[in-house]
Amino acid sequence: QVQLVESGGGLVQPGGSLRLSCAASGSILSIYAMGWYRQAPGKKRELVASIASGGRTNYDDSVKGRFTVSRDNAKNTVYLQMNSLKPEDTAVYYCNADIVTITISRDDYWGQGTQVTVSS
Repeated sequence: QVQLVESGGGLVQPGGSLRLSCAASGSILSIYAMGWYRQAPGKKRELVASIASGGRTNYDDSVKGRFTVSRDNAKNTVYLQMNSLKPEDTAVYYCNADIVTITISRDDYWGQGTQVTVSS
């Protein structure tokens, strides 16, 4: 069994910063890509940023230059540093990971979501 546990969301003023963390635990053999998605009310879930096991990153155009995704492979943890936050960044942020378990089963796993609200 695999779990992804997120932390770090909250309320921040425009221009502020937040750092999200997501730790994977359980019967993990290896983790490929990890990333962050977000879903605003009435909108589809969208990819924000992802990072491959080797460190290559990918960002949505709307967050380039403001958000940074990173990971600590030893801790099975992915981070999202969010700077210069805008009201349009308000959403529930979900962690995602492509994981192979010790039973050699590969699947996508999701965190429970953490609310990020950018408002004055």
